[in-house]
Parts: sequence; C-alpha cells; structure tokens
Amino acid sequence: MRRFLGKLSVQVLIGVFAGVVLGCFAPNLASEFKPLGDIFIKLIKMVFAPIIFATVVLGIARMENMKELGRVGVRALLYFEILSTFALLLGLLVVNAVGPGNGMNIDASHLDTKAIAGYTAAAAQPSGLVDFMMHLVPTSIVDALAKNDILQILVFATMFGVALAHIGPRAKPVVDFLDSFTHGVFSVVGMIMRLAPLAAFGAMAFTVGRYGLGSIVSLGKLMGTMYITCILFVAIVLGLIARMSGFSLWKFLKYIRDELFTVLGTSSSESVVPQLMRKLEHAGVSKPVVGLVVPAGLTFNPDGQCIYYTMAAIFIAQATNTPLTLTDQFVVLGVLLLTSKGSAGVTGSGFITLAATLASMGKIPVAGMVLLLGVDRFMSEARAITNTIGNAVGTVAIARWVGAVDRDRLSRVLEGQSDPEDLQDLYEGDEALPPSPAPTGSAPAAGTIPPQVAA
Repeated sequence: MRRFLGKLSVQVLIGVFAGVVLGCFAPNLASEFKPLGDIFIKLIKMVFAPIIFATVVLGIARMENMKELGRVGVRALLYFEILSTFALLLGLLVVNAVGPGNGMNIDASHLDTKAIAGYTAAAAQPSGLVDFMMHLVPTSIVDALAKNDILQILVFATMFGVALAHIGPRAKPVVDFLDSFTHGVFSVVGMIMRLAPLAAFGAMAFTVGRYGLGSIVSLGKLMGTMYITCILFVAIVLGLIARMSGFSLWKFLKYIRDELFTVLGTSSSESVVPQLMRKLEHAGVSKPVVGLVVPAGLTFNPDGQCIYYTMAAIFIAQATNTPLTLTDQFVVLGVLLLTSKGSAGVTGSGFITLAATLASMGKIPVAGMVLLLGVDRFMSEARAITNTIGNAVGTVAIARWVGAVDRDRLSRVLEGQSDPEDLQDLYEGDEALPPSPAPTGSAPAAGTIPPQVAA
C-alpha cells in the first residue's frame, strides 16, 4: 500500500479528486487555494528556460555531422505542420457534424464583453509573418531567458550549439560545464515535482470552486464534443503513428502517466517539459533529438490547441447565428495555421490566440467568446494533455524517422524491464543517464546519429 501511494501519479490523482470535492462543497474556501497551482507553474518556469537552452546547445554541439541538425529540423517541422493541420481539420469536421452551438440563438450585441477585455487587449498586438520573423531574434539572450520566450531561446541556442560544434575541442570546457549544469537543474526539477500533488489539488479546487460544476452542464455538449475529439485524435491518429514507429501507444502512455496526471492537475503542458525530456532520453531517444524536438513541439505542434481553436470558432458562429460559407471556414483554417503556432504551454494563451484569430477575420463576433469563459478552464485539461501526448509521441516518431532511437531499449523500458517506475536516478545531478546498450542485429542505418550522441 505504501508503495502504491508513493507513486507520483497516484498522489496527483488524489490531489485532483480532493480539489474537486472541496470545490463542490466549499467553493469559497476552494477558490483561495489557487496560489498552490500558480507557485508550482512558476517553479517549473524557473528552470524551464535554462533546461531548454542547455539541452539544445549540448545536443547540437555533440553532433559530429551538422547535416544531422538540418535533417532532424526539416523533418520535425514537416511532421509538426502535417499533424497540426490534421488536428485543425478534425476539429472543423467534428464541430460541423455535431453542431454544439446550433439552436442557442444568442444575440452577440447583447453579450457583456467586460470579462474578456483582458484577452482581447492582449490579442490586439500586431501579428503577421513579418512580425513573427522579427520576433524570432531576441533583443538579448538575457531578455529571452528572462521572458521564457521559447522561440528566441531556440534561435540563440541553435546558433551557439553550431558555433561550439564548429570550434571543436576548444569548446570542451563549455560543453562539460553545460552538461554538469543540466544535471544540477534536473535535480532541482526532481525537488519541484514532489509538490505536484499539492499543485493539482490547488488548481482543481480553484477551478471547481470558482466556476462550479454547473458551468460544465450548461455547455456540456461543446465540452463533450471537445473531449471525445481529443480522445479520438490520440487513440486513432497518434496510435497509428506509434504503431508505424514500432511501439505501443498504450504502453507509452503508461510510461509517462506521472506527467499526464501532472498536466491534468495543473492544466499546463509546459509544467512537465523538463521531466518529459528526461524520460524520453531514458527510453532510448537520442539527447540531440529530444533537445531539439520537444521544445519546438511545444510551439509548433499544439495538437490539442488546434482541435480547440476550430471547434471554438465554429461553435461561436453557430451559437450567434453567424452564417459561414465553406470558403469562410477554410479562411478560419488558414488563419489558424499561422496563429496557432506558439500558443501552447500555459493556461490562457489559447484564449488570447482565439481572440486574435477572430479579430483578424472580422466575420465571427469576438464578443461570442464570453460563451466559452465558463468552460474554457475545464476544456484546457483536454488541450494540455493532448498537446503533451502529441509532443511525446511526435518526438519518438521523428527520432525513429531519422534513426536516432535505440529500439531495443525503448521496447525494454515500455515493457517495464528497466524499472521505469523508479526514475529518481534521472533527476540526480551527479549521475548521468544510463547508457543505451548497443543495438543488436543489423548495423545502424545510414545517416543514423552516432551511438555516442544517442546515449
């Protein structure tokens, strides 16, 4: 019993259940526990930028062939674009088929938009391809790290990693320092993760206490459609990708269940990025691929967000009797292909992105977003979990695509033969990851990332 209760996933699940119960029976008291979840997210964000920076730099600096960088990057971006487009299309098809907003007959001019004023103000910032490209270049790396700007950190880390790889042996002191620094930061992550059950309790208590379970019932059709669509996407689309990549999706989800329960409690896919990266390395995915793909996937592959965007936009149109032609819906799809990038991570960012998308089109009333306020926080769990699963599965699939995963080790870890339950050693600062055993059978395929890099 002690061993069962000692599992992080069990503790987080207990925290979620306790938060829901408190929110139902003592909503005023439950609303006061919001800081527990906020503090946990801030603690994770405290180490998020250093881990992303150091991991990407190390992964590139240790590559013996710079062609690997371009090969992994191009294939990752291609994969991200295909999957996010498919997620947008799936959301569009399902919301049209189910029609959760049909029959509501709401006059958008009578809606009180004060509650969404903060989101629409944040969405009013100029956006576009030129602005996006300009935003890629940080004013300074210190500024990018201070703001936790993933894209800017990736740009500088990639350039710095290439520079270290170019100067060769002279870069060894810097590489060794970053390696030791990374182990130290992951040890801090291990300390922070012990607070995950409390964070889950606080976040769920606040959500239920503030919005009430009644808000779920009032817009239950939209919520149910959203959850079912996410489940279908994970089970069918990601399940097929996992099968094509040579591993079982169910066993993989069991392996990362601690992270999934943490995401469920905190409603943030960003909260588990450091430990997710560590687990993927432990499972045999090469460190360079993990370091490049996981942070990029958080920005470019928000599958759950994409499903939500098209469903929410069309739902508002249906509820407010806004007629949309097939062309209009494809315009929505095209705009979201751009605005959805960089939206995942922290609760609330998706709402801002949706506001920006609707405002840029001028067809669907932005005021209709008020209808989503009561249930958006509940749907964010589905978005965040789908984002996390999609990013994790995508990392393994891309690694398999470029020949940078130890399939024997991955199989043993998912089967439980390497004791995946006890991963504490992954967060110890003085111990490196367990070495990946040499693949058995045939020699590595051409273009495979060297074994010393994949370890």
